[in-house]
Amino acid sequence: MTVDETLSVCINGEERRVAGGTSIAALIGELGLDAKRVAIERNLEIVPRSTFAEVEVEDGDQYEIVHFVGGG
Repeated sequence: MTVDETLSVCINGEERRVAGGTSIAALIGELGLDAKRVAIERNLEIVPRSTFAEVEVEDGDQYEIVHFVGGG
C-alpha cells in the first residue's frame, strides 16, 4: 500500500476517507481532538492511549471516539 491511497473508515457512525498510513494519533489530530481527552474503540476493542502513534488506520475500520469535556 502506498501513502497516496485513501481508506474508508467509519467514525461514530459516519463514513470518512483517510490517507493510507495514517496513525490513530494523526486521525485524532485531523478531527481536531486532544489525544489526552479521548477514548477510542477500534473494531469493538479499546485502543490504549500509549499506542495511538503506533497503530495505523486500516481500510474498513470502525471507530467509536468519545471526547471528554469539562464543565461545572
